Amino acid sequence: MRAGLKSGPYKILPIMTNSITLVCDGCGQAATAEHITRRLQRLEWTTRCRPVHIHTLLLGAFSPLRDEESLYASGGEFCGEAAQILDAVGISPAGKTRDAVHAEFQRAGFFLTHVSECPLEDERNLKGGIQAALKKRLAAVAARIRRSLKPKRVMAITEELAVVLDDIVAMDLGCPVLLDHGKPFLLESENGAARLREALAAAG
Repeated sequence: MRAGLKSGPYKILPIMTNSITLVCDGCGQAATAEHITRRLQRLEWTTRCRPVHIHTLLLGAFSPLRDEESLYASGGEFCGEAAQILDAVGISPAGKTRDAVHAEFQRAGFFLTHVSECPLEDERNLKGGIQAALKKRLAAVAARIRRSLKPKRVMAITEELAVVLDDIVAMDLGCPVLLDHGKPFLLESENGAARLREALAAAG
């Protein structure tokens, strides 16, 4: 017997790994291990497609729930938000691989991010609702835009941002925020996508 060890019997205590609370850095919410894993996957996809110099930062509210709607996902067809964004900036995915589309989007200086980098799975789980959840993230998002992303301009592109738009405009982002007559560009509408293209052309 090793010195310092008392003779048994010993009581084996179970390790309660599921009692540990994880906080996701992408949305600020308490999260499961599965949530964190999906967050890291989205981060990997996004980091791979980030331009060296960002001309236009497209800012949404929440990452899409389905991977197929995530612009930077590595497989599948572009649909939902991803398809709307590509149409709005004039990039056609027809006959191209995802990597080719990502490269074209990147070369044009576009980058997409969201105030909450995780999907809105169930609004009922948000303390204070959507507005409170987004407001809680704004300081971190502003710091990331100003210190790391450093775009020439920011364009708000989802309707959910309307409730925090005044806060976004008032933040020090180091660049102008382009809006559609004081509102986010609604890319699901043909007019909203056309006005986004007009705003991009005017911005140069």
